[in-house]
Amino acid sequence: MRIYKAQILFTKERTRFEVMPDGYIAVENGTIIGVYEQLPASLAGQPVTDFGDKLLIPAMNDIHVHAPQYRNLGIAMDLELLPWLDNYTFPEESKYSDTEYAERMYRRFVRDLWRFGTMRTVAFATVHRDSTRLLMNLFLEAGMGARVGKVDMNRNCPEALCQSVEDAVRDNEALIAEYAKPDALVSPIITPRFVPSCTPEMLQACGELARKYNLPVQSHLSENRNEIAWVQDLEPESRYYGDAYRRYGLFGDTPTIMAHCVWTDGDELALMRDKQVMVAHCPTSNLNLASGMAPIRKFLNEGVPVGLGSDISGGHDLSIFKMIVYAIQISKMRYCQDKSLPFLTLPEAFWIATKSAGRFFGQVGSFEPGYEFDALVIDDSELNHDNYSLLHRLERFIYLGDDRQIVRRFCRGQEISEPKI
Repeated sequence: MRIYKAQILFTKERTRFEVMPDGYIAVENGTIIGVYEQLPASLAGQPVTDFGDKLLIPAMNDIHVHAPQYRNLGIAMDLELLPWLDNYTFPEESKYSDTEYAERMYRRFVRDLWRFGTMRTVAFATVHRDSTRLLMNLFLEAGMGARVGKVDMNRNCPEALCQSVEDAVRDNEALIAEYAKPDALVSPIITPRFVPSCTPEMLQACGELARKYNLPVQSHLSENRNEIAWVQDLEPESRYYGDAYRRYGLFGDTPTIMAHCVWTDGDELALMRDKQVMVAHCPTSNLNLASGMAPIRKFLNEGVPVGLGSDISGGHDLSIFKMIVYAIQISKMRYCQDKSLPFLTLPEAFWIATKSAGRFFGQVGSFEPGYEFDALVIDDSELNHDNYSLLHRLERFIYLGDDRQIVRRFCRGQEISEPKI
């Protein structure tokens, strides 16, 4: 049993913060058993870790990030999606056949996720089995949760990144046998890169793997108008982009994340709602690659689940706190164009980053009984918080703060120290 006392804030509901000044959280075996304004008599005498005037909030979840693109962070931000892939992304990912190079880059990547308070991640790796295994082991070594995908693709990509369907299945099954364990902190996710890079045979094989092993799926959807037109040419029997995934069992038959969804509407949006396919909203990437502004308010209104992703390196910032800010700002730009779609509020964006995104990992992202204790301790004293309310202190940290204010990090109840690089 561990009990923590602090200035507690979290979003049990989408529209408002729960605020507990000098509140308590009791944790047993990594799971929250109670959150209290006053410590109950039944817990009297238990040792209490008192964080004083520091804020205690749920940890961040990044549900869409390309780990091997980390070296390209902040590079080639003047290109659209498809030229950016061909000229920068694919050449960098080809280097991950070298596991020494992969380890050097992946260690930096995992350490910086830790720095920014991201305790759970859904990551694309590369087509390379050994470097994908390496990334999974680095997450395990750090004690941070992750769903890691060995990328599958066999068309419209460099020869060095092109795998046969048979080899892709073999490599996936090797990783599944090693890591797909009940309640695993780090486990595989089936990852066809996107429809343009996968033949029907590859997509079919990915769908069969997901069903056979009951594994989640991640890919990209309706990010860019040129991409959407390309998918229509490649999959003419599909009624829309998402329908191409549906036909191969890759659209909500098992838990599914689709990144971007900038141009999702109509039947595609309805299918996402019905199948509970989660949108990974990646605001900085959508801006940098001139993709557009995703209709997040519309998704929320329709009951489509949403989380936030950094989408490194289409996105230029690994901090999910900054994704909260950008998500709010983009929603305000959409509101300027369409007053029927109110912009996101701070509690809504925070809820998207924590409780909503966290559901992909189970009961993660909130301070409610039964939830795993993923948490950050924030020392915002440098931000001159005199006379600010707890809500305004949290808002100022989200907008003005950085990793220097994050002084303690927890995942599944364990304190996570800085990973080695």
